[in-house]
Amino acid sequence: MSVQTIAPAELNRLIEQARQQGRSVDLIDVRTPAEFQAIHAEPARLVPLDQLDPKRLLAERNGRGEEPIYFICRSGARAARACEKMLAAGCGNVFNVQGGTQAWEQAGLPVVRGARKVIPLERQVRIAAGLLVLIGVTLGWLIHPGFYALAAMVGAGLVFAGVTDCCGMAMLLAKMPWNRA
Repeated sequence: MSVQTIAPAELNRLIEQARQQGRSVDLIDVRTPAEFQAIHAEPARLVPLDQLDPKRLLAERNGRGEEPIYFICRSGARAARACEKMLAAGCGNVFNVQGGTQAWEQAGLPVVRGARKVIPLERQVRIAAGLLVLIGVTLGWLIHPGFYALAAMVGAGLVFAGVTDCCGMAMLLAKMPWNRA
């Protein structure tokens, strides 16, 4: 089953309709706590992707099992993985917010901004990968050619992440103290 998507403006319309009827819409932000604190869609609640437990999430919904669950991240990639996790657990009524928080904000929809600015996880991965390649090449040139293996391992990891859409470095960086609340 493929992941369903929804445009930010359409989701906002559904949220407004639900509010008028005294209901709420389940919008879950799957970014890191630090990213969430920096900026998030106004009605979203935080459940980081690495802590997402589909069974627990469904149990917490108090009989609202048929109602859709909407997932949002920075750009849509992590939210798509959250949707896939939910689909694998048997919950079929899940949606990925197209373009994530970036698209939500660009559409002029309500956001909550924190005082703390944080570098998005995708940029942290690019910085770390570039730094490791630079260190590997520099040490390989100055000290011993064996250090070129570090650059090769990072390159292989990036290829694997691109092919599988699963990045080990991002998972590791998400656990770092600066990405936690």
